[in-house]
Amino acid sequence: MIQQASQPRPMKLGINGLGRIGKLSLWTHVARKSFSEIVVNIGRQVGRSLNDLAAAIEKDSTYGRLSNFLYGYKGTRVIENLDEEKGTMTIDGVPVTILRESRNPKDIRWSDYDVKLVVDTTGVFRDPTVPADDPKGSLRGHLEAGASKVILSAPFKIKDKSKSIPDDAVTTVMGINEDDYIPEKHNLISAASCTTTCLAYMVKPLLDHFGASRILSASMVTVHAATSSQVVLDRLPKSGAKDLRKNRSILNNIILTTTGAADALGLVLPEMKKIGFIAESVRIPTNTGSLIVLVLSIHDESMENPIKRDLINSIYQKAAETTLKPRLVYTEEQNVSSDIIGFPEAAAIIEGTETHTRTAAINIDPKMVCKGLDQSGVTCASITIPVTQVVIYGWYDNELGSYTNLLADRICSIADKMF
Repeated sequence: MIQQASQPRPMKLGINGLGRIGKLSLWTHVARKSFSEIVVNIGRQVGRSLNDLAAAIEKDSTYGRLSNFLYGYKGTRVIENLDEEKGTMTIDGVPVTILRESRNPKDIRWSDYDVKLVVDTTGVFRDPTVPADDPKGSLRGHLEAGASKVILSAPFKIKDKSKSIPDDAVTTVMGINEDDYIPEKHNLISAASCTTTCLAYMVKPLLDHFGASRILSASMVTVHAATSSQVVLDRLPKSGAKDLRKNRSILNNIILTTTGAADALGLVLPEMKKIGFIAESVRIPTNTGSLIVLVLSIHDESMENPIKRDLINSIYQKAAETTLKPRLVYTEEQNVSSDIIGFPEAAAIIEGTETHTRTAAINIDPKMVCKGLDQSGVTCASITIPVTQVVIYGWYDNELGSYTNLLADRICSIADKMF
């Protein structure tokens, strides 16, 4: 259940973009009563009037109507007091202003509306190294336009590979490394991605229990719902496009694609940089509800007492009941993807019935690890180590239930340190 604030914070929240995460962020903060007012920039006209925009906010093909989201079957329309000229409305009592003039962040009138905290949900401005006055727009443009802090609802992506993350930028996932954010230092904050968020909650309990030194390798595949970057019907690729599959219809295809979750995970859990890690992604024709299949090879202590599924599940159960509660959920139910749509606060839902382990003795050629020892007169014996392969399944609602809820937590935690 969405928890409302005892009273709204005496400040305004700016939302740039009203796509999937922008719209659902608006829903979430209206439900929570997080801020005294919300200012949304979309930078263009929508439909024929503000009424058309209100209808787009009110209705959602995945989660139903906003009124039902807020009040269940008793809900009635909650958007009122539309003013076309001012671009204002109230949504469940929360004043909302819609800006429709500028798409370049530096030109958005945040200062005119006294907006100091902005979340950019467009997915367009992801490079923290691009200067504020870049003609194509920049995340830093929000700072020039009057914001003090900018939260990005995506991982940072630096185009110039010779550059690194600036000192005033940081990547955090709530409940994992939110304390890496230093208010006096960081003005640009990435909330990573939905997949990185789920993955971090799947990996951290195992890191805490076994330590990075015992995890020999890791890989993951996210079976991911469609996103708005995909197309409904096949279309021609743009000039120079490398991945031709992005232009194929998501309605009737399973599409192989990529994910930056491995790189982003190293930013929120630095221990993972010591572990060989591969991350892949498969898009499927569903509107939300995704699944991570995580596979790890763990250096076991002995063949006589190997790691078993009961141990792995108990690690997750304990974390779900203590340190990572309520954002990590452990279940032994048999779920399908629609069961976790809208599941509140859960960054990851571990499907305990599908945890699997298998232990084998790995024989290592002594010549590969004992080079040079023969000359000293030392004889290398055969080296055998027990290794357990672990397979874990973790569900996540990549839109509202998981990612947008944790993004809202991140937004509110930063806001609380601004006044």
